[in-house]
Amino acid sequence: MNRLSNDLSDSVLSVSIAALDIAAVRGRFSALDRGLAFFDGPGGTQVPDEVVEAIAAYLRGSNANLGGPFETSRRSDLLIGEARRAAAGFLGCGADEIVFGANMTTLSFALTRALGRELSPGDEIVVTRLDHDGNVAPWLELGRDLGAVVRFAEIRDDTSLDVDDLAAQLSGRTRVVAFPWASNAVGTLVDAARVAELAHEAGALAWVDAVHYAPHGPIDVAAAGVDVLLCSPYKFYGPHLGVAFARAELLERWRPYKVRPQADEPLGHRFETGTQPHELLAGFVAAVEYIDSIGWDAIQAHERELGRRFLDGLPNSCRLYGLAGMEGRVPTFAFTVEDRSPRAVAEELGERGFAVWHGNYYAVEVMERLGLSEGAVRVGIVHYNTVDEVDRLLRELAAL
Repeated sequence: MNRLSNDLSDSVLSVSIAALDIAAVRGRFSALDRGLAFFDGPGGTQVPDEVVEAIAAYLRGSNANLGGPFETSRRSDLLIGEARRAAAGFLGCGADEIVFGANMTTLSFALTRALGRELSPGDEIVVTRLDHDGNVAPWLELGRDLGAVVRFAEIRDDTSLDVDDLAAQLSGRTRVVAFPWASNAVGTLVDAARVAELAHEAGALAWVDAVHYAPHGPIDVAAAGVDVLLCSPYKFYGPHLGVAFARAELLERWRPYKVRPQADEPLGHRFETGTQPHELLAGFVAAVEYIDSIGWDAIQAHERELGRRFLDGLPNSCRLYGLAGMEGRVPTFAFTVEDRSPRAVAEELGERGFAVWHGNYYAVEVMERLGLSEGAVRVGIVHYNTVDEVDRLLRELAAL
């Protein structure tokens, strides 16, 4: 195994990680108390006990549909308002600009269909080869339905987005630029504010998939200047759910697909089909409160140090796809192991107590661009991972 980098001394590393109090963090997750090291965060994180308790508490004491003249229904009404406010604080927008749904992909199909009522044949949508297919397929299907043109912005060999190529794809017919804040496959970050600026210069909407970025850093849609953003709480320590932001002006303008009796206020509610999973919204509120209690500074410092440790110790038998350092990325790593298929590596690591993914993770364009027909092994680090877990994983990779 390669020698771990000496860029930071062990003492500096311990100080930066001690700021998080990893033992206290892990003590809040009963799910971590087992013989399995979870490096599967990009597919869904574990949840702290307070999220579990919030879900159970709602079902025990407030379970009802909305709008009823009785106690449990009134509690449910209050919860929905609390969930909108929590989402607004998490994303930096107004509470009426929040839309809840089953997951990011379902919301993406719903909102793109609403926008599609304004599109004409020949209108253009630009997506990227860095995207999860949840931010590609809805546009491709809309193109088939309406005769719209979908263009792909390329990525460079290091998996960073080729912003110059994206700019070259823009024209007077561009209506949407859809892009990821961070790649769910290779971890590469995108300069959301810069891409939004280019989109607006072309008169287009900036439409962001922030599913993979949301566990790793703060989001402020106003500062980034984006028009639509989607994310998934089950990727940031919450329940299986989808959350979207769209600017109020758009939500007012778009005609939603909804049943006739559904209320038009708040604005985001117009795009929420059917009864929402109230108990999961209670869990979502608890997840946001959990992140607030830890703080992004501690989360990012810890993840950055673990990510650097993983990269510095990756054995020579492993080929990394993506940026070689922690600049410009989140700690999600795609790699292959010499003479072994990604599936075989993931299965063997699973038998040895490590949860990792293999395949393309719905990042179809990225894998095709990298020539990975079988995909890759994916290791995702989040803030509840430890130095010991990273070191043990590196030793197992070297043993392979």
